[in-house]
Amino acid sequence: MNISPEPARRSKRRAVHGAMAALAAALSTLAFASALSAPAGALGSRYDAHSPGAAPHAAAASDVAPLTLANIVVTNLSTNQASVYSTSSVSPCGPSTIQNQESVCLTLGGAGGLMLSVGSPLQAGQVYSDVKGSATVSVNGASCGEFSESGPASVFAVELDQYDPTSGPVPYDAFGAQFDCTNPAYDISGTIAYNIIPTDPQDGYYLYGQQGEITGFGNDNYLAYLNGAQYYNLNAPIVGMAPTPDGGGYWMVGSDGGVFASGDAGFYGSTGNLQLNQPVVGMAATPDGKGYWFVASDGGIFAYGDAGFYGSTGGMPLNQPVVGMAATPDGKGYWLVASDGGIFAYGDAAFYGSTGSLTLNQPVVGMTQTPSGHGYWLVASDGGIFAYGDAGFHGSTGSIVLNQPIVGMAAAPDGNGYWFAAADGGVFSYGSARFAGSLGGSGVTDTAGVSLGM
Repeated sequence: MNISPEPARRSKRRAVHGAMAALAAALSTLAFASALSAPAGALGSRYDAHSPGAAPHAAAASDVAPLTLANIVVTNLSTNQASVYSTSSVSPCGPSTIQNQESVCLTLGGAGGLMLSVGSPLQAGQVYSDVKGSATVSVNGASCGEFSESGPASVFAVELDQYDPTSGPVPYDAFGAQFDCTNPAYDISGTIAYNIIPTDPQDGYYLYGQQGEITGFGNDNYLAYLNGAQYYNLNAPIVGMAPTPDGGGYWMVGSDGGVFASGDAGFYGSTGNLQLNQPVVGMAATPDGKGYWFVASDGGIFAYGDAGFYGSTGGMPLNQPVVGMAATPDGKGYWLVASDGGIFAYGDAAFYGSTGSLTLNQPVVGMTQTPSGHGYWLVASDGGIFAYGDAGFHGSTGSIVLNQPIVGMAAAPDGNGYWFAAADGGVFSYGSARFAGSLGGSGVTDTAGVSLGM
């Protein structure tokens, strides 16, 4: 196992979903070191059923190689210090250990393991807010769980995102769980993946935070199992995220232009070691996933991999700073948007309109393009929506009093709806964009944006 000590501030995000709400409230005074993402709904095996009463159907075949990886954060509650443990040596326990479809046992590179038994058949998509059967986790000498009647009291929450039961000595081909166990001595939390694949990345959305936290809703949460920025001490806050085309990875960029490539996302370069004139404010990926751009608040463009440079406002005096960008579907152009809603179009990106000449109630904070590339939406911090080209208006929060400002938006895959996210993790969905949960009310204040899984 790789060991990387770091302050316990890392990854304090807590997803609240259904039965998890009571657990989060009960443990709100403790230091959490990793996120539990909200599940897809009643998933069974590698199937999805995202509508109530829907019959499960086989997930589409994935070109992404199966993932086996554990990322675990151990927080010593007496010192409030955390360490990250990461290993790809995850395997089912030996045949001498009893395993059935009510229990699992996994070893973690010889340095620990997880045992879980819930007293009934395990089912993917379920959140076990406090396991009442038997659940233990141990990592490099730190342990938490139900060891004995005389052991320290603990609360063990588990979300089972993927589970593929079979018959045989090891009764599962795939297992993916997020967990959090707390006792008086430790909080041990994280993710354990054994042979999982992305199955339904476009069926939901991810929220991402300024510290690199990532929380999935309405999907299989595959991206939450990857190594990511949340496991590192960052030099600058995260300001943008882009998934790879196959849903097997993602990039995050910090305001210093530092890039974190996770899963099958390739690293093509960054400005992390350069002195920038202005901070980076957003990013976009090329259609084939072999490059990316990011944009600074002065409109300076940085292009890497197969991302072409088509122009920038880096040398122009702007009325207001640039706050985001979006790329055309063929990757041969991009739009930049300023906080006054001014649009700058480059390459084959067409200009369809802007709010640059209007007086806005609140500044624009982001944009996203339609699937055709023949239109775009702008969103303001009050959730006001401005639709241009073939972008339809499906609703907004412009007339609603928000707890926290809107920080970003994402379009539904069919282009007939959109989500936007507030700084407190609240999610607002319109048109064909389905609401699958949020972090609103969980105490989060640093949400940076919302993204699809691919």
